[in-house]
Amino acid sequence: MKTYDIYGLGAALVDTEITVQDDNLRAFNIDKGVMTLVDEVRQHELMRLLDGHLIKAKRASGGSAANSIIAAAQFGSRCFYSCKVADDDNGRFYLHDLSQANVAYPACARAEEGITGKCLVMITPDAERTMNTFLGISASLSTADLDLDALAKARFAYIEGYLVTSDTGRPAAITLRETAHKLGVRTALSLSDPAIVSYFHDGLSAMIGDGVDILFCNEAEALNFTRTTHLDEAFIALQSVAKTFAVTCGAKGAWVFDGAQLQLIPSQPVQAVDSNGAGDMFAGAFLHGIGRGWSYAESAAFANRAAGLVVSQYGPRLRAEQHQQLLAYAAG
Repeated sequence: MKTYDIYGLGAALVDTEITVQDDNLRAFNIDKGVMTLVDEVRQHELMRLLDGHLIKAKRASGGSAANSIIAAAQFGSRCFYSCKVADDDNGRFYLHDLSQANVAYPACARAEEGITGKCLVMITPDAERTMNTFLGISASLSTADLDLDALAKARFAYIEGYLVTSDTGRPAAITLRETAHKLGVRTALSLSDPAIVSYFHDGLSAMIGDGVDILFCNEAEALNFTRTTHLDEAFIALQSVAKTFAVTCGAKGAWVFDGAQLQLIPSQPVQAVDSNGAGDMFAGAFLHGIGRGWSYAESAAFANRAAGLVVSQYGPRLRAEQHQQLLAYAAG
């Protein structure tokens, strides 16, 4: 018997989400639609420049893999998350938030000194999210922060691609994947962001190594990673690095390959207001479904509905009643 359904590894970031106009992004020289790493001075400067903008989401524990892990836990999966926060107000808040979401974490997750990572999430009227991230102590996440005993008790190991930006996080991700393979734990990895794929292609290839069991990405990330111009070509190339994969395509739905069959699972039409966390929710909901023995098509249909709910409101999380509604839909 396994203690955990999913063991996750990723950054620990406290999110602040605000609404902005495209003119704001241009005026402050912010690249739209991608994640950009910044230092604390730059993040404080942006907070000052954008002071007065309506904050649509409460402070929440975030980070790509954390969002997925928390989503899966809220659906009922048993989850463990390795991350790193500082012994400051944000760090204490972050670990409390994980506990409230029924996500376990290692004793070493809190360091005595440093600054907990923060992410400023800017939402434009077209629902696109733009992130400026100060990693803080999360940049030093390393192999020392892995809990291999917990990994051995898990069914899946889930890794966020953003770790490729860290000189210590990247080796930790590689160690986690290699150890998971030795232990017979299935591996899953998200490519995270189109810009990350473009700038850190070789590092991501090293993290994937001889392959993962499930690869998550969106259309732009699939094309960037495979260096192709058409999805048909990307699908063929992805099969050389992943036994199975899911490629999300926004309103069109998601293409899933279960190792034998490739099919498009359509999504339900929604009025999108905020795309922040959509891919994270898809991955978390999908892994929950696969962990329950659902087919890839069933898991993708469930994940599409969950992601659709997320983009129809502000913030990367669903409310408790929304999780129950989705589970009722899946049961029916």
